[in-house]
Formats: sequence, C-alpha cells, structure tokens
Amino acid sequence: MAFNKLKLNKSILGVKLSSSGIILSSKKQWMSWWRELPTILFPIGALLGFFLIPTHGFAQTVPIPSFNLEVGQSSNPDQVASSLQVIALLTVLTLAPAILIMTTCFTRIIIVLSFLRNALGTQQSPPNQVLLGFAMFLTFFIMAPVWGQVQTQALKPYFDKKISQEVAFDRAAAPIKRFMVRFTREKDLALFVRIAKIKRPRNIKEIPVWVVIPAFVISELKTAFQMGFIIYIPFLVIDMVVSSVLMAMGMMMLPPIMISLPMKLMLFVLVDGWYLITASLVQSFSG
Repeated sequence: MAFNKLKLNKSILGVKLSSSGIILSSKKQWMSWWRELPTILFPIGALLGFFLIPTHGFAQTVPIPSFNLEVGQSSNPDQVASSLQVIALLTVLTLAPAILIMTTCFTRIIIVLSFLRNALGTQQSPPNQVLLGFAMFLTFFIMAPVWGQVQTQALKPYFDKKISQEVAFDRAAAPIKRFMVRFTREKDLALFVRIAKIKRPRNIKEIPVWVVIPAFVISELKTAFQMGFIIYIPFLVIDMVVSSVLMAMGMMMLPPIMISLPMKLMLFVLVDGWYLITASLVQSFSG
C-alpha cells in the first residue's frame, strides 16, 4: 500500500511538473514575442509616419505645379475672349483624332493595310498596333509638305502676333483644302455641294471646308477599296489553285488554308511586298 501510494504521488507530481512545464513554456513564448515586438512595430511605424507626417520641407524642395479652373466675373473683354479661346482650343484637341483621320491620307493607308492582312490570311499578324503605327508615320511622311505650309503661312505669323486668329485659321485651312480637293472626285464633291444647297463654286476658295471633308472621305474609301481589290487578286488565285489541287488529290478533309498560307507568305516575301505596297501608297498621293 505504501509503495502504491508513493507511486501515485510520483505520478501526480509528474503531472503537476508537466503542467507547470507547459505553463512555463507558454510564458517563455510570450516573453520572446514581447522582446521581438519593437523590431516588428518599428518598420510599420516608420512607414505610417512617412505618409501621415506633413511634408512641408519636401514640398519646398520639390515644388509641384497646380492648375486652377475657376469661373468668375470680369469687366475686361480681352479676358473673356482669352477664356473663350482656351475653351475652343480644348474642344479642338478632343477632335484631333477625327481631324487626323478624316483630313489626311490615313484613311486610305489603314484600309489598304487591313485588306492586305485579310488577303494573306494571317489573322492578327501584323497586329493592329503595328498597322496603326505604320499608317500614322506614313501619314506624317506624306503630309509633311502640307503641314509645313500650315506652319509657315499660319502658325508662325500667328504666334508672332502678326495676324489675327481668323486670318490664321483661313490660311491654315487653305493648304489642307487644296490637298483634299486634289484627291476628291468631282462627282463626290458635286454631291455634297448639291446636298448643302450652295451656289456652284467657281474655284476652290469658294468651297467651304465642311463640304470638302465628307466628299474627300468617300473618295478615299472608294480608292482604298479599289486598291484592296487589286491586292486580293493574286492571293485569291493561290487559294483557288490550292483548293483545286487538294480536291483532285482527294484530300477533302485537309483545310486549303494550311497549304495556301505558306505559299502566299513565300510569294509576298519573294516579290518584296512591303516595298511595293508602301511605294504604291506613297505614289498614289505624290504622283
């Protein structure tokens, strides 16, 4: 009985020791976390302080410009006119993409390049970004003489305060109007003159710009579609020949595009297609 009692006391003592050991170990863990707490909170506090503390000194070293748009009253007519000019300029800037597309050679170029990609059957190669970038820079190249005339005849005198805004607008529109009329069909121009119900013009100066632009656009669309049809013909012949050969060989389950696509790419590379397309587009405007 004494032996059993001693054994039971040891077991009870062992449980107490083990439980105290668990408590002791948990206290040690809390002490270790408490000691590491400053190292954890210091970077967080520094980051919050960087965003929350007012940065007056930083603003003095690196000033940030600001723009204030206010609606007030003025008794000076010149200030009112200047404000209206700024608003008109911002409105024109929003229409800049449409002006670039509709009054330049961009429309013809991008449509012809799209027809070329469809005729090759390469789907998204070249991608849209490449075609748009190439068409834009080719437009800059072709329109450089016209924009040079606008710079010398209108913008430079206006910035030098030698002419008024109305005169600068008329001088800037004249070279662009001559360019558009040069590549506008007489039939298309007569259509919009008749729709607008204006007198029959005797020269280019009597034709309003808002009449020339839509006539120029539909003329460019017709010319672009004609060039696209001519581009399609050789690639269409290759597709027909490949399809006929596959049908004669009994390979009806094989798509003809799998055979014709490499042949069209090879033909386009051998004849230096990009050189011919670019030369045709530039010469269609420069003569």
